[in-house]
Amino acid sequence: MISANSRPSANSTLTLHPDRLFPSDPTVRAIAQRLYQHIKDLPIVSPHGHTDPRWFGDNTNFDNATSLLLLPDHYVFRMLYSQGISLESLGIRRRDGVVVEQDYRKIFRIFASHYYLFRGTPSRIWLDSVFHDVFGLTDTLSADTADHYYDSINAQLVKPEFAPRALLDRFNIEVIATTEGALNDLRHHAKLKGSGYEQRVITTFRPDDVVDADRADFAANIAKLGELTGEDTYSWPGYLAALRKRRAFFREHGATATDHGHPTAITADLPANEAAALFQRCLTGESSLAETELFRGQMLTEMAGMSLEDGMTMQIHPGAHRNHNAVIFERFGPDKGADIPSPTEFVSNLKPLLQKYGNEAGLNIILFTLDETTYARELAPLAGHYPALKLGPAWWFHDSPEGMLRFRHQVTETAGFYNTVGFNDDTRAFLSIPARHDVARRIDCRFLASLVAEHRLTEEEAMQVAYDLTYGLVKKAYQLA
Repeated sequence: MISANSRPSANSTLTLHPDRLFPSDPTVRAIAQRLYQHIKDLPIVSPHGHTDPRWFGDNTNFDNATSLLLLPDHYVFRMLYSQGISLESLGIRRRDGVVVEQDYRKIFRIFASHYYLFRGTPSRIWLDSVFHDVFGLTDTLSADTADHYYDSINAQLVKPEFAPRALLDRFNIEVIATTEGALNDLRHHAKLKGSGYEQRVITTFRPDDVVDADRADFAANIAKLGELTGEDTYSWPGYLAALRKRRAFFREHGATATDHGHPTAITADLPANEAAALFQRCLTGESSLAETELFRGQMLTEMAGMSLEDGMTMQIHPGAHRNHNAVIFERFGPDKGADIPSPTEFVSNLKPLLQKYGNEAGLNIILFTLDETTYARELAPLAGHYPALKLGPAWWFHDSPEGMLRFRHQVTETAGFYNTVGFNDDTRAFLSIPARHDVARRIDCRFLASLVAEHRLTEEEAMQVAYDLTYGLVKKAYQLA
């Protein structure tokens, strides 16, 4: 009898079925196949992500399989940690300088011997696609094949065709956006000037570091903002002027969008004197938690106004309880797999912003959520009414075949397809980007095929929608045309 966690043998073949993720019903599957053939080779547009701009600026080959595939990917080590495997043993650096595992081969072996943990998860789909399509591996990853994988991947990574810019070409990535804080000097994007890649690798303005007054470094960041811009950032008008200057600086490096990772969707529209007084309380550290939350809400409205001025698309990503595991945060810092979705309310929280700017057809705000209960009840009706609003795709924990289907089923009847913005991968895992986009394309074709089979769309209409969901809507939403 085979145990639940038995490992595949070394001769277990790694295959990717051509009809993976398509419906089991043969009639609907055939429609999905035809739709997929129509869009599968379209260029990838990746308008929001967290790949390291240094990779593209320096264009230096990646070091090894572990540092590329495992260490940046919190999907991987959060699963391993959940099974009692310490982050130290996976080579995750500690804040206190305590020595962690540095043998990358040993770390890869730990990962390989526990690869069965990823059965049924989107990570397994993405990783198998990377192993098979990018590196040409044909045996399933296991403890028995760990060294073969590690050596084969490393041998390929040193080749010229695996340099980051060469991979952009190989993956048919037309545009990829990184995400940087407001104080970032964008030096790696500056290196791209004149390379031919400066319009393909662009930045995104994320001002959380200078609008979140709960941060321990908030006051220091405001001072730095003043130094960078020459504005008096201790005054409310000077602070706002400094933010406009930083937005302009980011636009010079290709930015077409901003990103806001707030805990909630609260917005506010305070009179200028009240906003100025609140800002002063935040600066001096005299503000309460409720006041810092109100300040974040005020700044979302201010940023919406600035987007209306300069044309940048605004992305709002609320609803993540960041660093839920205090022990992990204290030892290793943020982004270590301990962020958890939390309930998020949009209708009342967004009303101040929407009353001021929601009717502006020239403003483009994209809403994301980790709270799927809001899709049909709140988000689809809001985006189905306000000209300024669009819905971002299934995000983060819901960036999965089932999550994508739930999204389409719950929002389409109220918001339609054209109040959504296609797909974005939101990842640090560069090599998985083609796999993630392929999953989205397959799921969209699956959903559209069901509408065709039910005679709710013609196949010709479904072809057009498939194209728009894959390519047209994302370029329009992020102004990349």
